[in-house]
Amino acid sequence: MTYKLSKIISPAFAEPHRKIKMGVVNELVCKGGRGSAKSSYVSVELVLELLKHPLCHAVVMRKVGNTLRTSVYAQICWAIAELGLANKFRCTVSPMECVYIPTGQKIMFFGMDDPGKLKSIKVAFGYIGIAWFEELDQFDGEEQIRSVEQSLFRGGVYSMCFKSFNPPAMARNWANRYVIESKPGKIVHHSTYLTTPPEWLGPRFLADADHLKSINPTAYRHEYGGEVVGSGTQVFENLRLEPISEKFISEQDWHYFGQDWGWYPDPNQFVGCTYSSKDRVLYIYEDYRANRCPDDRWAETIKAHKNDRIVADPGGGGDKSISNFRSMGFDMVAARKGPGSVEAGIKWLQSLPAIVIDPERCPNAAKEFSEYEYERNEKTGEVLQGYPDAANHVIDGCRYALEQVWRRRGM
Repeated sequence: MTYKLSKIISPAFAEPHRKIKMGVVNELVCKGGRGSAKSSYVSVELVLELLKHPLCHAVVMRKVGNTLRTSVYAQICWAIAELGLANKFRCTVSPMECVYIPTGQKIMFFGMDDPGKLKSIKVAFGYIGIAWFEELDQFDGEEQIRSVEQSLFRGGVYSMCFKSFNPPAMARNWANRYVIESKPGKIVHHSTYLTTPPEWLGPRFLADADHLKSINPTAYRHEYGGEVVGSGTQVFENLRLEPISEKFISEQDWHYFGQDWGWYPDPNQFVGCTYSSKDRVLYIYEDYRANRCPDDRWAETIKAHKNDRIVADPGGGGDKSISNFRSMGFDMVAARKGPGSVEAGIKWLQSLPAIVIDPERCPNAAKEFSEYEYERNEKTGEVLQGYPDAANHVIDGCRYALEQVWRRRGM
């Protein structure tokens, strides 16, 4: 039996499939909403990778073991059948595994509610080189995932890890944070039902999505769009986390640079951005941070901007650092600040149609802007007025950098 991948893999996954085939990826994080076909894709890719590496075995995991049979086990069996390999695999539920008969390679299934089974796992030959964490956000955190990976990937020349999940609403969830962390060999892919061929979903699915969109757009964005929509307390609802090319940066006429001072636990924070006055869109593309960093060492970090105008916080001893940097030849000036400047600067940032942040270039900016939320009264749950003065170093740096822009609008 022959098969066509285009019939069983959504077109949205053509690029990650190509990169895995080229061997330039060893971790794929698939996130998205309902009907995005990410689990179907991962199951097919996992089987294909197993066949390409005859000494390799695979482990598929979910947080709770009793969910395996009706989810990932059924999904792998589906992929095997769709690839025309049903007569090549022996699939059993006790033990729960799919064995490739010609070589004896195994796809094994485990729940993390019994981690001892993973620690004692043995294979008759070869090594475990493939892992799939389904519903990633349900696991206990990045440390648990890392511990499992260290136990599994202990030998062999090849490894591939798949991680799939529907993003939780809150940006602070560890899985959402993990997505924006840069790591060699890791790529992140986002898909939705809109990238899936509609005939695969059926009219009822599409009608339900349209209905939710009409009555509750926020729930629709989260459930079907796979968006991190928060709990209604996020300060910045205009974020776009996406790559910003070097070419785009070089083509911009105006660049702005800001400096927020710190030592420990507050860090030194430098931020670089460009602003399109025509579209009123801010692009954040540069982000340096360090703790316990004296002025002379920090000057080495940002020396590429020695001749650029850098607007820095003069408070908390910042005036002395500004003087030090000016004596070293930097074009650094003090932010004006003043009463109401925090509120005015943040309100201006909120008013923009979009704040675009490159999460790979600027992991601190992506994290801060995504997680910055209004505070609540601990007893009543009521949202409090004002902006929290915590975990906002990049945000402050942006306010300083763009003072000349937002002050023209009425401050």
